[in-house]
Amino acid sequence: MSGEADEREAAGAGDAGKEVGADVELVAVARVVKVRGLRGEVAAELLTDFPERFEWVEELIAITPAGVRRTLAIEGSRLHAGRVLLKFAGFDTPETAQELVGYELTVPESEVVELEAGEFFDWQIEGCRVETVEGRVLGAVAKVLHYGAAPVLVVREGGDGREHLIPLAESICVEIDLEKKFIRVDPPEGLLEF
Repeated sequence: MSGEADEREAAGAGDAGKEVGADVELVAVARVVKVRGLRGEVAAELLTDFPERFEWVEELIAITPAGVRRTLAIEGSRLHAGRVLLKFAGFDTPETAQELVGYELTVPESEVVELEAGEFFDWQIEGCRVETVEGRVLGAVAKVLHYGAAPVLVVREGGDGREHLIPLAESICVEIDLEKKFIRVDPPEGLLEF
């Protein structure tokens, strides 16, 4: 799951970022939404439940809107108004930092925060095949919603695109195998009916 950075210079801010090989599995932690201030700082929407990671991380892998991966060195970071403010090396003016707007900021999957047993990241569950304990295939997890006491899996059938909303509760999701990308559910009566 780890890969070596490609030594070619990325387009744009000179040597302010190197392209990163596509063989590295990445996890999004933030998305740059705007330039802030006169020193080249940017404000980024948090996509992680662990914003404290920005206190110790020294670099992030940015994915440009065109899909190019670049390693960016962090010169400074701080949390402000529900976002993270970041200053990257080589982006010292609002004009150069403007290039970063729209970039998705990621870390290698190998560097994600360790969770407790029975806890999962949304990206680990998305794409899992879902079937009932009786063997009825319901589809695949399209996304995970967070609206109440328990997250809800949006399971989309492949053929007609029908969706099932299934609470991610131990009593319903009785088996989760991330290696096989598989979830077995024991839904209460009426949960799968429309």
